[in-house]
Amino acid sequence: MMINRETEQAETVVHINRVAKVVKGGKNFSFSAVVVAGDGEGKVGYGTGKAREVPPAIQKASEQARRYMVSVPMVGGTVPHLVWGRWGGTRVLLRPASPGTGVIAGGGVRAVMESAGIQDVLTKIVGSRNPINVVRATFDALGQLMTLEQVARLRGVDVGGASAEPAPPVVVDEPVVETAEEKAPVVEAVAEEPTEVKAAVEEAAADEPAEANVAEKEAVTEAPTEEAEPVSEEVAEAKVEEGGAS
Repeated sequence: MMINRETEQAETVVHINRVAKVVKGGKNFSFSAVVVAGDGEGKVGYGTGKAREVPPAIQKASEQARRYMVSVPMVGGTVPHLVWGRWGGTRVLLRPASPGTGVIAGGGVRAVMESAGIQDVLTKIVGSRNPINVVRATFDALGQLMTLEQVARLRGVDVGGASAEPAPPVVVDEPVVETAEEKAPVVEAVAEEPTEVKAAVEEAAADEPAEANVAEKEAVTEAPTEEAEPVSEEVAEAKVEEGGAS
């Protein structure tokens, strides 16, 4: 990490890569650099530069980093909440840490955290470890950070005022206890109810057979009597002869 005397900002060279281009007469070598710049108070940026020599490549990257800086929300020297950043095949995890933990990070993530002024944070790189992808994934994670006030403003809710007011006391209704005198009428009514029902059933059963007998008698009296058919004299004499022969 080095301090720029003109801007008084911290600049960190994350990675320098030598690039070779094959041409007809041989190979042309050049250098690419990745630089992270920040003021240590919540503003940080990154840039890339390419030149035939290393110093011009670093200078180009530094100018680009200072030109495109973003603000990082912080709470007590750490990030407000856990967040994942992604770029290509690289994923970066940023997790809040308690005071005194320090910057637990490596590579481009440490350069970004220190340049932004974050003092306590836990980080993890998952996937590709390409330096430029790591830096870009870290900035993607920083762009997702939001403080409590920002979320409240976005949702239109006064979170601070709601939490400051004390909660109203909870009123619990006491159960009503009935005395023995209040319960007595209920018991008597329950005890008397079966006798009344029983008497009604007995009266209905006693009336039922009488009505049935009256209905049967009326049916018998109303039924027509069959008249016996008259027997002729010839039939009577034939029956007498059959009896004498036997």
